[in-house]
Amino acid sequence: MTLLIIGLLLWVLSHTLKRIAPGLRATLGQERGKGLVALLALASIVLMVIGYRGAEVVPVYTPLPGMGHLVNLTMLAAIYFLGAGGMNTWIATKVRHNMLMGLLIWALSHLLVNGDLASIILFGGLGLYALASMWLISRTVPWQKPEPKGARQEIILIVATLVLYAAITGIHWWLGYNPFLGTYG
Repeated sequence: MTLLIIGLLLWVLSHTLKRIAPGLRATLGQERGKGLVALLALASIVLMVIGYRGAEVVPVYTPLPGMGHLVNLTMLAAIYFLGAGGMNTWIATKVRHNMLMGLLIWALSHLLVNGDLASIILFGGLGLYALASMWLISRTVPWQKPEPKGARQEIILIVATLVLYAAITGIHWWLGYNPFLGTYG
């Protein structure tokens, strides 16, 4: 559990460094600053995965039956939102924090089907990070709505969402979790 918590804290630090300590990142220079953030983010993901997979299962609540089917739908939305901002799709003109919204949907979805302590720490922590980041960015940076790039971008994003969804499903199967059971134990 310790590695999971350290990884989560490292994720939050690496992704909020620009907002909470802009001077530190500026002294490193643009490229070195990006490199440091990328290295910290990668290390945080490795620590979170190792910590989560190695954590003892401590049940806290029992997910409702059939929640896995709802999660399958919400994961499509999460993946779509994650890609929408960078592609300036229609939704990017309506929702400011697309990637963070995708992360929040992903986190909440996983809390619907995982009721153990490690899941609450991981998914709850990342969900809280997403909410806090939305608030922090909205407080400090004015929003400039992007111009949508048109139907072609939408189609590309929808196809990419489906391909990534299939890949994520395959990874879950490979790890021993069938995402289509509907109820998980």
